[in-house]
Amino acid sequence: MKILADQNMPLVEQYFSDFGEVERFDGRNLKPDQLIDVEVLLTRSVTNVTSELLAKANKLSFVGTATIGIDHIDTDLLQDKNIAFTSAPGCNAVAVAEYVISSLFALSQENARPLTGQTIGIVGVGSIGSCLAKKLKALNVKLLLCDPLKHAQGLLNEHVELDELLAQSDIVTFHVPLVKKGPHKTLHMMDKVRLNALKPGTTIINASRGDVIDNSALLDLMEAGADLDLVLDVWENEPNILTDLLAHVRYASVHIAGHTLEGKARGTQMLYQKLCELKGVEASKSLTDFLPVPAITQVAIAESFTEQDIARLVHTIYDVRRDDGILLRHLESDGFDSLRKNYPVRREFSTLTVNGDGSQLAALGQLGFKLTN
Repeated sequence: MKILADQNMPLVEQYFSDFGEVERFDGRNLKPDQLIDVEVLLTRSVTNVTSELLAKANKLSFVGTATIGIDHIDTDLLQDKNIAFTSAPGCNAVAVAEYVISSLFALSQENARPLTGQTIGIVGVGSIGSCLAKKLKALNVKLLLCDPLKHAQGLLNEHVELDELLAQSDIVTFHVPLVKKGPHKTLHMMDKVRLNALKPGTTIINASRGDVIDNSALLDLMEAGADLDLVLDVWENEPNILTDLLAHVRYASVHIAGHTLEGKARGTQMLYQKLCELKGVEASKSLTDFLPVPAITQVAIAESFTEQDIARLVHTIYDVRRDDGILLRHLESDGFDSLRKNYPVRREFSTLTVNGDGSQLAALGQLGFKLTN
């Protein structure tokens, strides 16, 4: 069996080598000829799986994307061709939630404004949004949730309409899929009108899809002197992003919010498990077989541990300002995709065990740190 896998997908050889030969490809530059005699295609979000790409795919029987979003996959085409398909819903939910939390604490430190008492609006309450909401409940903030589709399905009673959420929130973070048309369209959800309606001092975080925010309209607004704090991990027209916008962004990164070692490896594992199911074999491999022991595994806290100390502990594991610095220093010389490909190893909060009896211990557990029994 010939298996073609994105070059940025971790642990493919470890998981899939028992099935056949693994060959890697550049996710943005995959060509139809490369799919000749390929049976398994493993992608990430930068590869658009279309009829043009599959024109010479004579043996393809399985396509998997190690991502939550599937807007880059023509699923109807795969169904018509009787090609099995799976994505990896929830694989990087923890990673993206922790990206947002790191950003919130960094802003809190730099703005000298505690998170306690602030109103945070979460737009999109799927795997990522719900994971983030659960973690944020540990921080004594007020949460507003917006997901009209879930609300219509009776799955979100506390739904707040988007414009009301924008008016009430100090911080708004987006976790929606890219939907280009229909009643729940998210393409340019934040258009010129909504951007201009934001109250001064609002923080906008986008770790979903770049096209959710009209980047040109946002640049016009910021150049006109708007008082907004921007945290942008995703951009329109990646990898050819609107670089003029960078001067107005507090923390910028190269679409890596979900790129913890655990999150990426979890996606690979989910594709492996699906292929095992399709082939009728036991899925005998797991993350614990492959992930290295992190450099810091335990920390002790005292009773005097405070919100400021929580911030320091969060940033011990991951500080979003590292990735902002990498982008600003190396984007011009290395390019967007190269920075993604060579992204430094990042771990999740759960890799750190916290010992102690402080009053903040429960909050740390809810944020995702491991607690001693």
